[in-house]
Amino acid sequence: MDKKNILTYQGLQKLEEELQNLKVVRRKEVAQKIKEAREQGDLSENAEYDAAKDEQRDIEARIEDIEKILKNAEVVVEEEVELDKISIGCKVKILDVEENEELEYKIVGSTEANSLKGKISNESPVGKALLGAKIGDVVKVETHVGELEYKVLEIQRSN
Repeated sequence: MDKKNILTYQGLQKLEEELQNLKVVRRKEVAQKIKEAREQGDLSENAEYDAAKDEQRDIEARIEDIEKILKNAEVVVEEEVELDKISIGCKVKILDVEENEELEYKIVGSTEANSLKGKISNESPVGKALLGAKIGDVVKVETHVGELEYKVLEIQRSN
């Protein structure tokens, strides 16, 4: 049984757009590159042909990955997320107790996680610890650098 891929509606749309682009635009582009490279004759030492075939393989692999993700997708409707406790699809403001620093994160499924954009996975140590917490709760997170404490300040819809 494949693992469910938890996605926000926004994440689902993004994957569907990428899939559409790969199938409709990128496949045609790479097919044209392969056609042009073939017309140059000898394929045994044709770097353009090899590069185009590699690109084609990468595109097909990504299409397969996205289709697998979408097949097992479970979409979280962010408008229906309860705000009494932290769950996937909500935005949280927390206080790093030791550093006295406020942080903001959106809790998403692992497929959408991107720490540089403030999106943390429900499977990450911090995400896992925050799930189910309420405003005012202090959660402890065990990390490779020791135990961290975060106080939940706000829970809000992410849109």
